[in-house]
Amino acid sequence: MRFAFLIPPMLLVAACGQQDKASDSPEISINAGDKDGGVQITTGKDGSGKIKIGGNGGGIDINVPDFVDFDVTGDFDIDGVKLYPGSHVTTVNVDAQDKAGADNATVQLGFTSPATPAKAADWMAGEFAKKGVKITRSGDALAGTDKDGDAFTINFAPDGAKSKGDVRIVSK
Repeated sequence: MRFAFLIPPMLLVAACGQQDKASDSPEISINAGDKDGGVQITTGKDGSGKIKIGGNGGGIDINVPDFVDFDVTGDFDIDGVKLYPGSHVTTVNVDAQDKAGADNATVQLGFTSPATPAKAADWMAGEFAKKGVKITRSGDALAGTDKDGDAFTINFAPDGAKSKGDVRIVSK
């Protein structure tokens, strides 16, 4: 199984923050696999989680309380550009598959932002320009390609006086 290298870090992450309250944690879903099996990790808002590892000849299915407590928002960036200050990641979905020898991955993040969509999009467009990352803008949506060649989109939508949005990164 090509994604077996993910197993040790996942088990270490499972031990993180066991004593901390995880009610503000994002919901996380990771699905990685190939023709021989896969790994699935899910967490809930309460921090509880589940790890499933399956493959030819066997599998593991583990419930893990207080699964994860790490700073997705603080650690996330695209070529050094973070989300608008004060934003909070609410969901993380990773789908990585090896099909016919080609690794494909899609990462999607949902987030909230304290700024209006236009203000948050303006700020992020400016930050990408400072880093030399070319983007296109359509309304309050940004699109571009990072320095590794991965395509990304960032969409902002109104949420009262603030905004919510999503980031999608596609790697092939």
